[in-house]
Amino acid sequence: MSYTLITANRNYSSWSLRPWLLMRALGIPFEDRIELFTEPDNYDDFRAFSPTGQVPVLIDGDRTVWDSLGITLYLAERHDGVWPQEREARAFAQCVVAEMHGGFGALRNDCTMNVGVRVALKPMSEPLRRNVARVRETFEQGLGRFGGPWLAGAQFTAADAFYAPVAFRIRTYGLDVGRGQAWVDQVLAHPDMQNWEAQALAETWREESHEEELAASGTVTADYRQT
Repeated sequence: MSYTLITANRNYSSWSLRPWLLMRALGIPFEDRIELFTEPDNYDDFRAFSPTGQVPVLIDGDRTVWDSLGITLYLAERHDGVWPQEREARAFAQCVVAEMHGGFGALRNDCTMNVGVRVALKPMSEPLRRNVARVRETFEQGLGRFGGPWLAGAQFTAADAFYAPVAFRIRTYGLDVGRGQAWVDQVLAHPDMQNWEAQALAETWREESHEEELAASGTVTADYRQT
C-alpha cells in the first residue's frame, strides 16, 4: 500500500490539513506532494490530478480518492484509529466530522485560514457568532463526555483532524471557545501541527484572493510569515 497525498499551501489550505494531519498523527505513511495555489482560481490546473479541481486528493495506486471526508472514510476502511473504538465516542466523532465538513460557512468566510498572522476581528455577524458558539459547545461536550485530552477521548481521531484548521482560526482571530481552549492548546502543541505551522511560516508566496479575504476580516496585528 503506497499513498500519495496531494495538498496545497500550508498557510491557507484548511481542507488539505485534515487528511495530512490525520495520516501523520496515525502513522500512516504517504508521499507528501504539494501543488501551490498560483491563481485565484486553480481549477484547470488541479483538474490534471483531481476530479473536482480541488485538493486534497489521495492517490492509492491506480485509484484516486478526493475530498477530505472521502479520504477519511477510505482510510477508515484500511487503518485502525481513524474513528474511536468506543461506540458512543465513535458516533459523536462521526457526527461532528460531518457537521464540520458540511457547515460553519460563516466561520470559513469571515475567518479565512491564515496560519501566520494575528487579527483584531471586526464585530461578528450573527451567523459567525452562532458558528463560534457551536464550536465552543462541541469542544466542551466532547471533552466533558469522553474525558479528553482529544475531542472523542484519549486518542487522536478524525474528529481532531477535522477541527484542527479551526484551532488555527481560533488563535489567528482570538475567538473565545471557553473551556474548549484546552483542546485548542492540545492540538496546537501536537508535533505534526507544529510541523505544518513551520512550513506555513516559511512560505514567502502570497495568494491575492486569500490576502484580500484576510484584510476584509479585520486588522492584522502581527505577521510571523517570512517575507
